[in-house]
Amino acid sequence: MMRTLFLQAPSFDGFDGGAGSRYQARREIASFWYPTWLAQPAALVENSKLIDAPPHRTPLSEITAQARDFDLAVLHTSTPSFKSDVKTIEALKAANPSLKAGLIGAKVAVDAAGSLAAAPVVDFVARNEFDFTVKEVADGMDWKAIRGLSFRDGHGEIVHNADRPMIEQMDALPFVTPIYKRDLKIKNYFIGYLKHPYISLYTGRGCKSRCTFCLWPQTVGGHRYRTRSVGHVLEEIAWAQKAFPEVKEFFFDDDTFTDDLPRAMEIARGLGKLGVTWSCNAKANVPREALKVMREGGLRLLLVGYESGNQQILHNIKKGMRIEVAERFTKDCHDLGITIHGTFIMGLPGESKETIEETIRFATRINPHTIQVSLAAPYPGTFLYQQALEQGWLDDANAELVDDHGVQIAPLHYPGLSHSEIFDSVETFYRRFYFRAGKIGSIVGEMVRSPDMMKRRLREGVEFFQFLRERHKIAQGAAN
Repeated sequence: MMRTLFLQAPSFDGFDGGAGSRYQARREIASFWYPTWLAQPAALVENSKLIDAPPHRTPLSEITAQARDFDLAVLHTSTPSFKSDVKTIEALKAANPSLKAGLIGAKVAVDAAGSLAAAPVVDFVARNEFDFTVKEVADGMDWKAIRGLSFRDGHGEIVHNADRPMIEQMDALPFVTPIYKRDLKIKNYFIGYLKHPYISLYTGRGCKSRCTFCLWPQTVGGHRYRTRSVGHVLEEIAWAQKAFPEVKEFFFDDDTFTDDLPRAMEIARGLGKLGVTWSCNAKANVPREALKVMREGGLRLLLVGYESGNQQILHNIKKGMRIEVAERFTKDCHDLGITIHGTFIMGLPGESKETIEETIRFATRINPHTIQVSLAAPYPGTFLYQQALEQGWLDDANAELVDDHGVQIAPLHYPGLSHSEIFDSVETFYRRFYFRAGKIGSIVGEMVRSPDMMKRRLREGVEFFQFLRERHKIAQGAAN
């Protein structure tokens, strides 16, 4: 068994591009997701160690000082952080020349050959669903026999082994929460719309939807929702309750937890008996009856990807959603007391000045409690990326997904709608949603009712305005 380090390397200051983040960029307010995609193989490898540098502010020097304690380093990487992650491997190998180093994540899953060719210091990449691939490397198995592995052989040639089948028995994966307990400080993880401290984990992988922009299902998760048994999920939550008595909320980070409604309701009933508060990702089509069962079982919040308020754009991205269904769902949530964090994307195919206005009006009309507005990001491996190349929406001068500080930029443009107009629409969206009289009143009322919430919202407000100032700098730089 190789002494194995699982690492999310230092990157841009405040960059939430870790092994759990769908949009790999700095956010409007400081936020960090759990590195679940690293914690899962770490749970399979005996005596491993997980270092999640960004939320713990762990400097590279502290990591390299430990390099000789390990035989193997496995780093999660992404398209925005790839160059930085390779530099981290170079530093680790300078400290321990015998160290073997590999990469996991969507970036290398869809471009194993290109990733290895661009980074001679990397020994291997584990493609697609990589948990057991990494375990077999750590176990010392002959690399030629490991499915799902691409590696550099003794002659420096790149070899691609056969694909590894997707995991069907999800209960075969051990709990990740003991790894959180062993290696992470949970108070370092916070998301603006979740109670603090929180814990997130997966109860299944894959998503039935075919959204053209979505990263995980098209790269590592697949389009079949493969789930852990209800008992397995409830057993882990019960364990975590005892291990983390300070936790105020559990978040199920499955792409769409509500894809299997009978299972979701059964889990909700079990969670109700445990007395926990929980939240999850959901599609805006859950029937009122199911929402009621989940609410009675402790559901507090749904993270809902509305994306756009224009029906044609939803068709263009294969969202499989009707505007009127989303409106009815949102009203049901409001009626039942379920909080909604709504996510929207500016610059999707079909976007125009008119559709941007339509989406802003839609958001203010349905009025989710909080929102997140992102820029359409054509990640390699997605249908949107290929479509953008074919249609000429993506040009070399604006092909990056983030700037030098990790802030999202607008890589796409369309006839009649420029990069800068798409970029500026995000700030316009936020200002019009949050700075309207009714919304300001509800936020102030929430702050008055809770001193802790007041401190939190004030801190987030300062961070938000700092974020807007950085965006202004980016826009001015682009204009010059």
